[in-house]
Amino acid sequence: MRKLVILGGGYGGLAIINQLLEKQLPLDVSITLIDRMPFQGLKTEYYALAAGSSSDLELRVKFPIDPRLTCAYGEITDINIEEQLVYVTGNDPISYDWLVIGLGCTDRYHGIEGAELYSTSIQTFSATRKTYALLNDIKPYGQVSIIGGGLSGVEVASELRESRPDLNIRILDRGPKVLSAFPGKLQDFVAEWFSQNDVEMRGHVALTRLEQGILYDANASNPIYTDVTVWTAGIQPVELVQRLELPKDAQGRLVVNEHHQLPDYNNVYVVGDCAALPFSPSAQAAGGQGKQIADVLMAVWNNRTPRLGKIKLKGVLGSLGKKSGFGIMAGTPILGRVPRLVKSGVLWKSKRHLG
Repeated sequence: MRKLVILGGGYGGLAIINQLLEKQLPLDVSITLIDRMPFQGLKTEYYALAAGSSSDLELRVKFPIDPRLTCAYGEITDINIEEQLVYVTGNDPISYDWLVIGLGCTDRYHGIEGAELYSTSIQTFSATRKTYALLNDIKPYGQVSIIGGGLSGVEVASELRESRPDLNIRILDRGPKVLSAFPGKLQDFVAEWFSQNDVEMRGHVALTRLEQGILYDANASNPIYTDVTVWTAGIQPVELVQRLELPKDAQGRLVVNEHHQLPDYNNVYVVGDCAALPFSPSAQAAGGQGKQIADVLMAVWNNRTPRLGKIKLKGVLGSLGKKSGFGIMAGTPILGRVPRLVKSGVLWKSKRHLG
């Protein structure tokens, strides 16, 4: 029996599995999924778990149940590409004929002293659970500092404002405004929402050091005091991928060819945040790439030449609490109730593996 091993049951890994199970999988090919958890966590909604407005259970999606799919659970500690082995805690080394690396990302701390030690994260399910406990144990009128005014930081701040109206919430960013990568109209809409809902926005902050309850800004003479600091200021591939001595782009993502394979190891595919793609990491990109990888694998197994088009992204959606949102669809900013409803619909489909 030939083995396809998929590392990580996120948006990309699950897209590959669901696509392959829908097709005529060769009888001599089995699929093994390796993940630390027995379910997919809907990462695009971790901000709601952190804020306490969505439960742990709401953000779990069961892995498919199929006789052609085997699941192994544990921490993936190493990959030996030459010997085609994956090392997992609590398991014997797992061999493969084809491998998919879809292990996602971790926080990027930009070399700031104490950032990892004295901030909390929403990059994994378990880290988000800890962040939830920290945020919701703050005494009334305590101070939350969110580092990074991108999409994740904005969603954490707005959701927490609705969940804990008693807290003082601020966003600190290196740029002049939140969502600096988005159109000005959208930036202004979000800034107005924050102003109306008493979320402080502080720009041009250049953090140099974090201590317990204290942030140091190179552009300010006085330290910034805080009860909890949430880090949403950038991502990078997970540590295991960082250790792989393979070609990478400037963000540390693995370079892949047009078929999403490692150029020197065509039986190894990379999906999602670990892959050097021509656009920013997202669940949508990982899902689109996963479907293409499934098509490539089917072509390989049936001795056909893969033919792939460009991955087309539909747009970006973000929430401002439960009743408002923002986004860009077909290059056009959309604001208010409609993008929030669309985002809820996308979540509904994700929970049911509908793409």
